[in-house]
Amino acid sequence: MSSEHTVTFTDANFETDVLKASTPVLVDFWAEWCGPCRALAPVISSVAEDYAGRVVVGKLNVDDNPSVTQKYFVRGIPTVMLFKNGEVVDQVVGLVDKGTLKQMVDRHL
Repeated sequence: MSSEHTVTFTDANFETDVLKASTPVLVDFWAEWCGPCRALAPVISSVAEDYAGRVVVGKLNVDDNPSVTQKYFVRGIPTVMLFKNGEVVDQVVGLVDKGTLKQMVDRHL
């Protein structure tokens, strides 16, 4: 489900790996049972490869990590949020194409 360029975020590592990151971080909130989330997975991996070294891209399983999921009011999945300097600077909910995600990232690089 993940590529060599995508990382796994959890309740335990979220503050260190996302909120305190020195680069923008794209987080895909997903779940195993979510069809659109599985459809988005290769798009996330592709974006991760394109931005390797400039943006950290990772996935957070909402079923396994309830505290981060609740903190950011994730109601529908997939939800993709872009964090910069510890803040959410952009987000999109639902299945989107690679172009949409790239535009979202490019606005904040």
